Amino acid sequence: MPAPRPAEFRRRAVELARERTKPIAELAKDLRISESCLRNWLAQAEVDENGSDAQLTSKEKKEIAELRPDKRRLELEVEILKRAAAYFARENVLPN
Repeated sequence: MPAPRPAEFRRRAVELARERTKPIAELAKDLRISESCLRNWLAQAEVDENGSDAQLTSKEKKEIAELRPDKRRLELEVEILKRAAAYFARENVLPN
């Protein structure tokens, strides 16, 4: 998988594609990226600018990526607390 392109490169590529001076396939070839990559950038730019009910904006995607490690940590903490509660519940049972 190729390295991600800088944000400025992506922004400029989207601008060039929107100008429609060249077909997207030709522009992608000139920029040395795949046509599907450029089309994905165009679609994401459209969502970022106008919003969408079906797709996430780049900001929302970034936020989700940042929250995933916290979610995993919290799930682990909950599991530890469940095990501790079960352990202490067994320990405090009075004999008959």
